[in-house]
Amino acid sequence: MTQTPHVPTAEPELAGVRNFRDLGGLPAADGRRVRPGVLFRSGHLASATEADAAFLASLGLHTVFDFRNAADIALEGTDVALPGVRYVNLPLSDPADGSEFWEMVREGGMERLREVLAEGRAAQRMADSYRLIVTTRTAEHSRVLHELAEDAVPALMHCAAGKDRAGLSIAATLLALGVPRDAIEADYLESNAPHRRYAVRRGSDSATSPEVMELLSPLFEARAEYLAAAFAAIEETWGTSERYLSEGLSLAPATVERLRERLLDG
Repeated sequence: MTQTPHVPTAEPELAGVRNFRDLGGLPAADGRRVRPGVLFRSGHLASATEADAAFLASLGLHTVFDFRNAADIALEGTDVALPGVRYVNLPLSDPADGSEFWEMVREGGMERLREVLAEGRAAQRMADSYRLIVTTRTAEHSRVLHELAEDAVPALMHCAAGKDRAGLSIAATLLALGVPRDAIEADYLESNAPHRRYAVRRGSDSATSPEVMELLSPLFEARAEYLAAAFAAIEETWGTSERYLSEGLSLAPATVERLRERLLDG
């Protein structure tokens, strides 16, 4: 049975978990809003401190959805165990891509970084990955939304940085709740706040050069153009958000209604 969720009065300062936030308060369908304390997003939980874990345990979570792949988990570690919380690992990218990505980020030399990321290639890589995830990971997103509609709330969704894979999973959920795209984008861009940003580590480099950081920056920023690429892919593939939900994610009207009953106020 789902516990009664704790509703935080202010955003917590977590020491080892980046990019945590409650989606409560976002405007949704029929003048309603996302209910506080039922849907959260963050970066990975592997570095959670004892105090962080105590706070997360106080949320009354039913399910943690972890969208990292095997390479991510090998790099950062498994999530901290939260008593009574169901953990679902649902990778949204190929582990081989993950290994290649992190090796480039952490160990890639200047020539390699310039070759892969310079002259707009980093931003294009991100936009392409958003399009690919939203069009090819429909089964995973369908599963998440069906579970939320049944009994998986309160829920927390995360990936490594809590920006891309978690961001698209949150976006799909918010679309189903009738949240306007501008509000989805505004929440997505919150990941750019300095205290939310993923802490990039570069192998043994004690000081990362400005050029390296400039090359890597598009990979670790939330950019409106990335989310716009995902929305464009939805429109190109399904025509409308409604058809994306009904045909792409197999959400029946009754499922959407249950989802809204669980996650919206009123």
